[in-house]
Amino acid sequence: MHSQINYAEDIVFEWIPYIQFDNIKEITKIEKNSSITFTTEYLAIWKDGPLYYESANQKFKRQLDQNVILKYLYNSQNIIDEVLNEVKEYTIERGRKGLFSDKTKKFIYGISQHPNTKDYIMVLHCKIYCKKCYKNINIYEGCKLCLIDSLKENFINWTSGNKIIDNIIQEMQLKTSDKLIEWIPYNQFINIKKIGKGGFSTVYSAIWKDGPLYYDSIKQKFIRVSYENVALKCLDNSQNITYEFLKEIKGYSIIKQNNIIKIYGISQNPDTKNYIIVLQHAEGGNFSNWVNMNYKDFNWKNKIKVLGDIIEGLKEIHEKQMVHRDFHTGNILFNKASAYISDMGLCGKVEKIDKISETKIYGVMPYVAPEVLRKKPYTQAADIYSFGMIMYFVATGKQPFANHEHNHILVLNICGGIRPEINELELPKCYINLMKRCWDSNPDNRPNTIEIKEEIKLFYNSYKNDDDKIKKQFEEAEKFKKEIALTITHPQAIYTSQLLNPFTEDFSITEWL
Repeated sequence: MHSQINYAEDIVFEWIPYIQFDNIKEITKIEKNSSITFTTEYLAIWKDGPLYYESANQKFKRQLDQNVILKYLYNSQNIIDEVLNEVKEYTIERGRKGLFSDKTKKFIYGISQHPNTKDYIMVLHCKIYCKKCYKNINIYEGCKLCLIDSLKENFINWTSGNKIIDNIIQEMQLKTSDKLIEWIPYNQFINIKKIGKGGFSTVYSAIWKDGPLYYDSIKQKFIRVSYENVALKCLDNSQNITYEFLKEIKGYSIIKQNNIIKIYGISQNPDTKNYIIVLQHAEGGNFSNWVNMNYKDFNWKNKIKVLGDIIEGLKEIHEKQMVHRDFHTGNILFNKASAYISDMGLCGKVEKIDKISETKIYGVMPYVAPEVLRKKPYTQAADIYSFGMIMYFVATGKQPFANHEHNHILVLNICGGIRPEINELELPKCYINLMKRCWDSNPDNRPNTIEIKEEIKLFYNSYKNDDDKIKKQFEEAEKFKKEIALTITHPQAIYTSQLLNPFTEDFSITEWL
């Protein structure tokens, strides 16, 4: 610790009489491997408060009734060197950006001494703390421990009517690493409107009257945001709890990323008895619909930004050692101009998928990797193949193989190395190279999400440099931009997930390789 003040914002280190502290509450005890065997930290109010520089009046002034941490150094009466060593671990240098400019720094206001024990006390800057348990908390997330205690107490006040559902919700509520999900009674939803139909579910928009829990950092408490727009994903024929249903819930909850659709909870239609996953509502709809509505403004810079959102979400899934397994434009949703990955129903752990003999192949045929069509295990590289097809859609505004019937012939063509046609004069060369690497027939040749993210970042940053060769490639491609061509989509080209086994089981794909 340096005693010299370099900036007006720096702390004035001082001796603080113990009588200055009020409302002292114990927070925690810490054992130490030194002459000071252990310390106890207390939360307190410093009545006069620290000095700070008032630039308008060009003088120092005290900040009254400031929350501080008192770190008691037991048995420190006669070991001044040890006390000084402890003090040196802290700093008074705030610099021009203030106390929160460097989260790794620990700030100290001064030293005090207990009048009875004569133990020395370090007076430290107090981070945001929970007013209930007095533990330090994240200013944006609140005290999860107190929230969990509150949720535990509330277990007796609700039930879904199904023990399995109750158990999974309670289990996930008790894990601070998971997103908070709840059982939401169906009568909480109003203005229910059908907005889409997938291969295995129907999606509705609705308003949730009570709304989800959010942390209010100003009030330092969790509050509900009432009348929130949500999406209700009603799972077909789900009256009985299935492994697939539970896996989808787990799939959404395990991921913590801005580019993954949020899950709020579970509900049940009282008439059909089908279960419902309550999700964040994406106002822009799925990627296909969004592009049709926004193609005129969908320039190359925006295209790269959207791909950055998508690969960020996929990277988060892969970092959790998971694979999505049903990655296509229908499962990418838009809220304003940001893209979100959805439909985690087939998402699973890599090692579990490797060990299970895959008997059923689900997906949108053009987005399914050739090795998966050959009944090999689904890997993260298969998700990358799907991302390559998404890159094609982003570049052209057209679905891959839209003018082909999605049948066993297309499966054979995909496995034989056929890919969607591209006009190499109309697309940036760097973009084509990355796209082709992603849809390479050999999974080992495909880049991972980290590599893809870095390349997309390079594309985006090229716009900052007028002389950049990559930027010039994208500017040339922009000149070729046209309205989406009115291509005729084959009536048997299906872009919702379906069971693909009927197209792969009646012949030997290996004969075509």
